[in-house]
Amino acid sequence: MLREECSDIKAFDSALRMLADAMMETLREADGVGLAGPQVGVPEKIFVTLVPNDEPRVFINPEIIETSIETGPYEEGCLSIPGMYHEVIRPRRIRIQAFDADGKAFTLDADGLLARAIQHENDHLHGKLYIDYLPEGEREKLLRLYEKKSKARRNRKRKV
Repeated sequence: MLREECSDIKAFDSALRMLADAMMETLREADGVGLAGPQVGVPEKIFVTLVPNDEPRVFINPEIIETSIETGPYEEGCLSIPGMYHEVIRPRRIRIQAFDADGKAFTLDADGLLARAIQHENDHLHGKLYIDYLPEGEREKLLRLYEKKSKARRNRKRKV
């Protein structure tokens, strides 16, 4: 599901608000800064962010409408590939249009970690992961290391 294009959300109802609340709670428990629908088995255009020094945010049917020419590196990780991090270069500032959980449209200008989190989570809605920005050799190396760590974790769990 992480590699699929998500569909637009059409119904802004109590079920959607419950989903957004549940995703925010999951994000808090995971101590992350962003979580997208596909990461929780929902192939629809929704993500939430919980960036330090910013309010919790819900983005539904988001569209990044502007990015800065200026880019910068930042070490990214992903709740879908836990424990793995790599530097990714992205635009430093973005402008996004979306809806909140009540169906109210908004436009937001973001920079810093919020802009990065928005771009990362928005990529999930289009079947893209942060590792897709890496050179092929680096991506393969990171995935081999992840598989090795995952296998070691599974083996430890079996022994307990």
